[in-house]
Amino acid sequence: MSEAVCGKVNGRGVGSGRSRTNRKGREGFREIHKEKPVTDGPNDIEATPGSSAPSFAAASEPSYARTLFLGPDGLRAGWGLAFYVGAFLALQQFAAPLAAMHDFGASGLWNMALEELGNLVAAIIPAIVLARVERRAWGVFGLPGRGAFGRRFWAGAVWGFAGISLLIFSLYGTRVFGFGHVLLHGTRVVRFAAFWALMFLLVGLFEEFLLRGYLQFTLARGVGFWPAAATLSCAFGLIHLRNGNEQWRGLLAAAVIGFFFCLTLRRTGSLWFAVGFHAAWDWGETFFYSVPDSGNVWPGHLLSSSVRGPDWLSGGAVGPEGSVLCLVVVGVLWVAFDRVYPSAGQGASTLSATAGSSSLRSSE
Repeated sequence: MSEAVCGKVNGRGVGSGRSRTNRKGREGFREIHKEKPVTDGPNDIEATPGSSAPSFAAASEPSYARTLFLGPDGLRAGWGLAFYVGAFLALQQFAAPLAAMHDFGASGLWNMALEELGNLVAAIIPAIVLARVERRAWGVFGLPGRGAFGRRFWAGAVWGFAGISLLIFSLYGTRVFGFGHVLLHGTRVVRFAAFWALMFLLVGLFEEFLLRGYLQFTLARGVGFWPAAATLSCAFGLIHLRNGNEQWRGLLAAAVIGFFFCLTLRRTGSLWFAVGFHAAWDWGETFFYSVPDSGNVWPGHLLSSSVRGPDWLSGGAVGPEGSVLCLVVVGVLWVAFDRVYPSAGQGASTLSATAGSSSLRSSE
């Protein structure tokens, strides 16, 4: 009885162990031979928990041409500068011939004004094209339509006429300048005053936008605001070489005045102050005080003014801008402007040279 029982118990024990062993074997066989998904290549890898998805960065990289011409901020600054300068020089070739197509008399003054208008158009057209290409608002180039001939412009005009007046009376005080007598009378005073106001408005718009508009904004994207301002101010001085009687003192003064205009751009956020200043300075110099302007003497001036004494003090044939006193006056204007229009750290706003910004002003 005991042996039988033991046999049965032993039989069940052996059978149970063998059954469990067989089940484990079958499960292991299924696991080993479980069907796996078919892969098409090395990049088609089955994702497992905890593993990261494969990277396809190489396949999505931009083309070489796109990288060459475009950067994080759109069209690269170098290409923008090259296109702008090339297009301006090409368009400017038409300004003088078109202005000379008809003789308007008046000693060629109206032809000169038309040529200046043509130069302004040649400076604006490439900037309009590039503004669309770069998807920027027109105002970031310094001449926003909202501020056109507004408070900033007239404030600049007052500063400009005050600046040239300070220089003229400094020359008068050192006895190197004489006012002479009045040459124009009656309606001729009004006509020539209006003509020269229009003429120098065109000059101010053209020269300020050419060197402190698109070029200043774009060059500042690459090298910063003040390095760009210094470079373009030197260029502003050098373009006065085209004036026949210009000398190195006049070129230096023009460069320093150009640098001052960059300060006004930085502090006010637009070129309208500089345009008003530039136009009023030239108007006072050429018409009202009737002195040479960068070596040029034009008909239709108000007085028979004269200069005498050493050229370094009087300016000589260059005019007041050739005098060392001009540098002193610009220094005074710089200090005064700095106090009236403080930097952003003192409560004002300034120009931002970052690409893609719709605002002209940021901290200095």
